[in-house]
Amino acid sequence: MNRTLRHVLLLAFAVSVTSTPSFAQKKAEAAPKADAANFATVNGKGIPKTRADALIAGQAAQGQPDSPELRKAVMEELVRREILTQEAVKKGFDKKPEIQGQVDLARQGVLIGAYLNDYVKSHPVTDEQIKKEYTEITAKLGNKEYKARHILVETEDQAKAIIVKLKKGDKIDDLAKESKDPGSKDRGGDLGWANPASFVPPFSAAMMKLEKGKFTEVPVKTDFGWHVILLEDTRELKLPPMEEAKPQIAQQLQQRMVQKHIDELRAKAKVE
Repeated sequence: MNRTLRHVLLLAFAVSVTSTPSFAQKKAEAAPKADAANFATVNGKGIPKTRADALIAGQAAQGQPDSPELRKAVMEELVRREILTQEAVKKGFDKKPEIQGQVDLARQGVLIGAYLNDYVKSHPVTDEQIKKEYTEITAKLGNKEYKARHILVETEDQAKAIIVKLKKGDKIDDLAKESKDPGSKDRGGDLGWANPASFVPPFSAAMMKLEKGKFTEVPVKTDFGWHVILLEDTRELKLPPMEEAKPQIAQQLQQRMVQKHIDELRAKAKVE
């Protein structure tokens, strides 16, 4: 199945709490004092509980169970971070424009991730949408795969000359060295097993008309140049049942939906 789809959530987790080290491997030191609003205090400055909750949630997302040991490790991690942050502030790094820019981008990444996650949750993909997409994909792919070889050249005359050589008995494997397709010329023009939907329409149409072992006696024109195509074999295309493909299709629909939403927001935005 053609899996070339755009992956949309590219900004969602620019800085993620799940990127922190595994706390279970750290030994906690004596816990600093905390109050109702803070998880701990370091040099008189409080560490908000929300920060600890975010780290614990991130570890839980990676399969780390909540436990006293985890919370002690989180405590130590946050204390170390706070100490280093305070030292960085003393050095004036928080005032440097390039650092402020990085902080702003990190903040944006977290907010974007939260927004897109909420959007996805509030716009779930339905079974009807998945079924419709599966039907369209299977109809487009058909029920056959084709194993073909081809030679791609610049001009129609070059393609005609190759056809003449093939008719005389020359092997396409050898003639493919003249091809300008870098992906197949060193393999004798072999394109492997593929579905017609993988190729541009003129190429697919010509290939599907061929009998096994036959080649196109008229050059095939596409945007890439002129092709001579030889069909080696065909076989039945075995697609996974809908239930097996359902998670992937749902993800693709979700990504498409989010991309559409982003495009709509971009179109409405006033940019000067």
